[in-house]
Amino acid sequence: MSALVLSASAPRRLGALGTASLLLAPIALVNAIGFLWPVVNLLRMSFRESTATGALTDVFSLATWSATLQDSFTLDLIASSVGVSLFITLLTLLASYPIALYLHRSSGLWRTVLMVLVVAPLLTSAVVRTYGWIAILSDRGLVANALMALGMAEPPRLMFNLTGVIIGLTEILMPYMILALLSGFGRLDPRLEEAALTLGATPLKTFWRVVVPLTAPGMALGSLLCFVLAISSFVTPKLLGGGRVFLLATEIYDQAIVTLNWPLAAALSMIVLVVFGAALVLYSRALRHIA
Repeated sequence: MSALVLSASAPRRLGALGTASLLLAPIALVNAIGFLWPVVNLLRMSFRESTATGALTDVFSLATWSATLQDSFTLDLIASSVGVSLFITLLTLLASYPIALYLHRSSGLWRTVLMVLVVAPLLTSAVVRTYGWIAILSDRGLVANALMALGMAEPPRLMFNLTGVIIGLTEILMPYMILALLSGFGRLDPRLEEAALTLGATPLKTFWRVVVPLTAPGMALGSLLCFVLAISSFVTPKLLGGGRVFLLATEIYDQAIVTLNWPLAAALSMIVLVVFGAALVLYSRALRHIA
């Protein structure tokens, strides 16, 4: 009897596997053409050599990787890019968490209006939003004029430096962080907070011991998303940094377009992918620890 049951269930499992394979085939094909193949080409390009005119030769060598990993400027560039991205992610989390928590506890028309305000910036190009920050942070912009009106003779420079890049990227990434936080607030039950307050916990202790642990998955997801977007951002650092802020994305652009050193640009791109992979590993481990 058991043999008959197993033989009857085997075709069902094979049929379910075949259906799943057919359903996953389109997205797998799209990823293979649009992601895996370009990545493989970048990896191959990083092992080639280029001439002074930028033309790629057929010679495959480790010269580009050896020079890249031994160059102090490149190592400092990687460290500073990761550090700046982590700092931007932290600022984005601190600025977005109260908004997301308030949105989660809102209801009715007010919640709808707030959600529209959160999503609306995503409907505008990052280039347009960055130019808006240029008008605000420039030497004769809104902030500088306001500070001079208050009596400050020399307002601090907020453009063409790292400060402007951090401000611009933090605002641009806030909608992504808020939406990610909201998606992870499903475990937050108001009754648990009421129970903690009833048992004598202070509001601050209730927040740290109840609210923060329950919303940790959303915080981890938002941090991963914002870190990946920050370290791969090009438009905002290029415009607000004015060519004076060197990050991985801007350096990849300069090597590929300005100096025509495609092997080095490809190697730096692969390093960015390695950083992405490390971030995903840390995210998965953090989720297991939270759960």
